[in-house]
Amino acid sequence: MSGAQYSKKQDLLKNINRRGFLLRASLLSSGIFLQGCLRKLHPKSAYKDIKGEIKGPNAKAGHLLRDKSPIAPPSHSHSVETLIIGGGIAGLSAARWLKKNGYKQFELLEVEQEVGGNSRSGKNATSSFPLGAHYITTANLHDKELIEFLHEHKVISHFENNLPFYNPYFLVFDPEERLLINGQWQEGLVPDFGVPENDKKQIRSFLALVEELKKAKGTDGKYAFDVPLDNSSADSEFRQLDKISFQSYLKDKGYTSPYLLWYLEYCCKDDFGQKLQAVSAWAGLHYFAGRKGIAANAEENSVLTWPEGNGWLVERLASSVKEHIRGSSLAYEISETANGKMQVLVLDPETDKVSAVIADKVILTTPQYVTKRLLRQFERPNFHYDSLSYAPWVTATITVNGMGSTKGAGLSWDNVAYNTPSVGYVNANQQHLQTNENKKVLTYYLPLCDYQPQVSRLAAYSRSYEQWLDMIIPELEYMHPNITEMIEQMEVWLWGHGMISPTVDYIWGGNREAGSAPIGNKIFFAHSDLSGISIFEEAFHQGIKAAKQLLES
Repeated sequence: MSGAQYSKKQDLLKNINRRGFLLRASLLSSGIFLQGCLRKLHPKSAYKDIKGEIKGPNAKAGHLLRDKSPIAPPSHSHSVETLIIGGGIAGLSAARWLKKNGYKQFELLEVEQEVGGNSRSGKNATSSFPLGAHYITTANLHDKELIEFLHEHKVISHFENNLPFYNPYFLVFDPEERLLINGQWQEGLVPDFGVPENDKKQIRSFLALVEELKKAKGTDGKYAFDVPLDNSSADSEFRQLDKISFQSYLKDKGYTSPYLLWYLEYCCKDDFGQKLQAVSAWAGLHYFAGRKGIAANAEENSVLTWPEGNGWLVERLASSVKEHIRGSSLAYEISETANGKMQVLVLDPETDKVSAVIADKVILTTPQYVTKRLLRQFERPNFHYDSLSYAPWVTATITVNGMGSTKGAGLSWDNVAYNTPSVGYVNANQQHLQTNENKKVLTYYLPLCDYQPQVSRLAAYSRSYEQWLDMIIPELEYMHPNITEMIEQMEVWLWGHGMISPTVDYIWGGNREAGSAPIGNKIFFAHSDLSGISIFEEAFHQGIKAAKQLLES
């Protein structure tokens, strides 16, 4: 047997073993359990009229970088003062800040054809829609940089009594949220309908606690919880909460209500892609206490959204720097030249052509599992890549020609069912001024958090399109009986590393700070995983922070 034949056989055995493990673990083809039984409501033939496929970030590029496949020598090179690698929110924010401060000698490389990272969006004949992140809240008043950006793009139209007045078309239209619980849709996501009084008492107690924590300040005069989180108090009374899980904290506080615990776990899954036991108590409390947005024309922490979700914000960030952006450009390797400059090998995944960019400085806005591969030749003292945990996600864009009738509150922007695997779906049409009563585009969100991220990620990439339908449609049927026959199209989008998870002792344990330190004033870092919380505001400020470091270096 030749070496090539042996290698091919080993790869085949590896795939067979992997598939066998997933099947034994019931991770590959199982549907979802609802109320104790597996709901297979329709035969496969019921799906025959549903069009769609599995999509996701550029898998070819990811595999090239992961496997360090050999590439050709660069066919040409060019120089630039600063190279930004990564076109997510952090990269776009860094580019915007440089341009805004008169610095124009930079390029931004993005591996995909379009920028945006997990804030990307799509569009079909019915509506634009989010593929990932889909909202922000009104900004904290002391967050001057974010308020300036929102004002610049008319999200904030003006100020009244020193309070921002938000464009009413960008504040989520009513009805905003609903929850399917105990057989009926209720308004709002905090469990209420059919909930026993003792459980309601615990819910009220927790909500009162977080209201106090919103106002709490440490001995240094800073808020205990703030956005961006680096502005939060260094007081050990609060930071020590990062050393225990949110689950342990709630248990110690005597919170035992299954309805309250479900709601808090929903919040953790929604923002962190993980369950209570996998999230630090500091991060769990920050979800509620960090945002303090006040407006002249909206309630505190009101939601801002668009049909395309945060894709709308991506377009605004990119608008002022579009001439600096190079898509379909995979940064493959970074090295230092003899004269102290940074050489970046860049591969076009579509054509396999390789070029070299020679830069004085680099801003890396890639997630750390990518950064690790780019910086094989560099040391990052005291930073441990392997301690970061990324939550895999699945989103599904579902075009329907009807929703059927339901009991209780009507269709809202955010729609969630109690005690089901997903965190529900958002209705992209909610922000349309004129809508088709029947035709809708729904974006369904499923964090894959029942197993270790590596296992869930492997299973996700092993499933077929039909197996994903088997997992998603039963839950939709539970929420909307007979909706299957109304589904015209379903695109399943896999986010293998959808977001950073703020595991115990990551935010304030020192590793995050070490990862943010520049290398020799030549390589700077910005990404929401260096905050520990994957929200727009954190990525936005990460980009500004790196740009300021560069300008001051």
